[in-house]
Amino acid sequence: MGPLNGIRVVEFTGLGPTPMAGMLLADLGASVIRLDRPAAADAMSAGGAGPHMSEGRTVLPADLKSDEGRALALDLVSRADVLLEGFRPGVMERLGLGPDTCLELNPRLVYARITGWGQDGPSAHTAGHDVNYISVNGALHAIGRAGGPPVPPINLLGDFAGGTMFAVTGVLSALVERQTSGRGQVVDAAMVDGSALLMSMVHEDRARGSWSDERGTNYLDTGAPWYDVYECADGRYVSVGCIEPRFYAAFLEGVGLAGEDLPDQWDRSGWPRLRERFAEAMRTRTRDEWGEVFDGVDACVTPVLSLEEAPDHPHVRARGSLVRQGGRVVPGPAPRFGRTPGGVTRGRGRPDTDEVLREWGVTS
Repeated sequence: MGPLNGIRVVEFTGLGPTPMAGMLLADLGASVIRLDRPAAADAMSAGGAGPHMSEGRTVLPADLKSDEGRALALDLVSRADVLLEGFRPGVMERLGLGPDTCLELNPRLVYARITGWGQDGPSAHTAGHDVNYISVNGALHAIGRAGGPPVPPINLLGDFAGGTMFAVTGVLSALVERQTSGRGQVVDAAMVDGSALLMSMVHEDRARGSWSDERGTNYLDTGAPWYDVYECADGRYVSVGCIEPRFYAAFLEGVGLAGEDLPDQWDRSGWPRLRERFAEAMRTRTRDEWGEVFDGVDACVTPVLSLEEAPDHPHVRARGSLVRQGGRVVPGPAPRFGRTPGGVTRGRGRPDTDEVLREWGVTS
């Protein structure tokens, strides 16, 4: 049933981090009702795909600009433990569904707001996307190769790591605190804040003088030749991350360079020479041949698999981290629980709406 069995969540339709937060809470066992625009909700009820990450949970049509739609939303809010919304600041207030209204109606409500810029500050009402939020907090500047431009890490860092995961952390923290106080509260999850916090280790290294603002020159950003990816004989790649001395030694042994007179691992002046030799060595075999060489060896060398290949990796398959289901690849549940395992909402049919509403105590 999942550790959040019994927790009720009202999710207001959105893009990216908000539906993913609803998805994760549903995976953990919460009962999630998503309110969407009538046309979109009807299309999903008729079998349409719907927005990203909106599968497997109840969807109700609600025109929030109408009295009837607001009444439905407020009725559900009065029964809910958690509210999720990802609109720009002020939108929910203009709809008559702001925190003051909802917390007065339901003082135990955890009201989670997921935005790029946060609820205040000079950019709070400005449009933006993942790439913008990680631009202004320095995170994007640090990602890329030496001499090249910053490389956006798709929308993992801002939207989902900085937004969804901190929103879920905030929701769960507020639910725990509510056990003591009996009161809910507002959670302001801003992607610009969350992705900045994820850079904590880099900021510490920079303060210690061991990290340069010049990207692609540091030990974790492809500056070090023993933390990078290398092309193999077949044009595919392996990843190398042998930071620790014993892993580095195992790597040198595996690629046949253990007996060669090479610069010291941490001698930055020798890094170009090491990179040249590593690249030459890795081009002597295919990716899968290197996979066999390093299989079970503590050298921190692994094949770089495509999205299509990844579910078939023995460890990924054994864990169920990715599974093939209905002709598609579906991520498995995370994290795992020993006593109250969660489930996966992706690829699952929608719950019976009437049954869910009855469980919530909605009879009309």
